[in-house]
Amino acid sequence: MKKVILNLLFITLLIHAAPALSQHKKTFTNPILPSGADPWVIYQNGYYYYTNSLQNKLVIWKTKNLADLKTAEKKTVWTPPANTLYSKELWAPELHYINKKWYMYFAADDGNNNNHRLYVLENASTDPLKGEWAFKGKLSDASDKWAIDGSVFTHKGQLYLIWAGWEGDENGQQDIYIAKMKNPWTVDGKRVKISSPLYDWEKYGDLHDANNPPHVNVNEGPEILKHNGKLFLIYSASGCWTDFYALGMLSASANSNLLDARSWTKSAKPVFKKSVKNGVYAPGHNSFFKSPDGTEDWILYHANSKPGQGCGEYRSPRMQKFTWNKDGSPNFGEPVKENTALAIPSQTN
Repeated sequence: MKKVILNLLFITLLIHAAPALSQHKKTFTNPILPSGADPWVIYQNGYYYYTNSLQNKLVIWKTKNLADLKTAEKKTVWTPPANTLYSKELWAPELHYINKKWYMYFAADDGNNNNHRLYVLENASTDPLKGEWAFKGKLSDASDKWAIDGSVFTHKGQLYLIWAGWEGDENGQQDIYIAKMKNPWTVDGKRVKISSPLYDWEKYGDLHDANNPPHVNVNEGPEILKHNGKLFLIYSASGCWTDFYALGMLSASANSNLLDARSWTKSAKPVFKKSVKNGVYAPGHNSFFKSPDGTEDWILYHANSKPGQGCGEYRSPRMQKFTWNKDGSPNFGEPVKENTALAIPSQTN
């Protein structure tokens, strides 16, 4: 009799716990990791593969649901050899699947920021956490100027590279460039500058650091969105060390010459910025993804929880749904307050 009562009690507890367990699985809160700048994600073969800046190594997370990132499988896939031009300050890694191979793009230097350049790795395994990552070398146009935040995209069968760079050899301003690619590890032709800091909201950049210029204007972190015959290049503006770090937007017709700077139109206002009301500061350096069932559009970005936290380890990855305006442009809304319950990306039945 005692056993029957215990079993009934256990079943009752399970019934009462079920809604809470179900609710837990159906919602999440930001941030999705305690720390992680420059978040990037790609969906392939039923899994999300995520990475972010870790300075001294490249790590990939693998999960069915990006909201479960804290408990996801992860692996260090590459550590740079010591005493090379790409041994230190590994920034903004991105993972792309091109021609049935994986490519990982990142910026790195030898400890001297003036030497930051873009580099690329290749892996022929279907799962980027398996197989071998081979170093393919530096990714640069003939000018070989300072470069960070490399991203690639294909348009009408042509592969393009976009990145943030310097016009000359000295720090002072970061612009956004584009170039064609011959293959996933080789630039084809000259770079073209398509964006420079223009508006006041792009020019917050006082450094107060004896080892750096007194002020730097910033456009960086370019990412491509395609929608209804248009290309939108979403970029980060102003210094990440300021609370005014925000997202700007360039737009171009899908039928235009993407290597012509005149094809790109800059929005006069930021499209995503800090929310003092919601306690989200310096939101930026984003990527985009679709829900598993393909019905929802999501933005993944990093931000700080308090003012004055700068570019350090306080930056944490967050994600939220976005919609589209009547003119076809993205509407990212306002950064969501931490610990707000949000529905997880829509799953397939």
